[in-house]
Amino acid sequence: MGTQATYHPLPVTIAYHDACHLAHAQGVRAQPRALLRAIPGVELREIVEGDLCCGSAGVYNVINPEPAAQLGDRKAGHVAAAGAELLVTANPGCLLQIASGLERRGVAMRSAHTVQVLDASIRGAGVDDIGT
Repeated sequence: MGTQATYHPLPVTIAYHDACHLAHAQGVRAQPRALLRAIPGVELREIVEGDLCCGSAGVYNVINPEPAAQLGDRKAGHVAAAGAELLVTANPGCLLQIASGLERRGVAMRSAHTVQVLDASIRGAGVDDIGT
């Protein structure tokens, strides 16, 4: 099995967003959740319409800003409704798109890449050291 890092507790509720390139194109859905659930103290909350694209979609939000913003706002509403402290996804474009939608709604929620959460747990950092 090789070397495995020790996960330190990280008491945080996470809304996990499946990036389309992972979920739809590669079928990667369970693995990121399993990684996050392996961290003591993490509570994962599912997002309603989790399969819905956030509107980032590569350069879609640049080429078609209005429909992309509508998708982002819809996704942000579902993320906010999950009642989590932290939005996590494996795509920087998704993080920016959903964070913009949350900001337009007046919702203050930090966001982070999956690896940032794993890193914080491995280092024993606090929840406040995760994301933006």
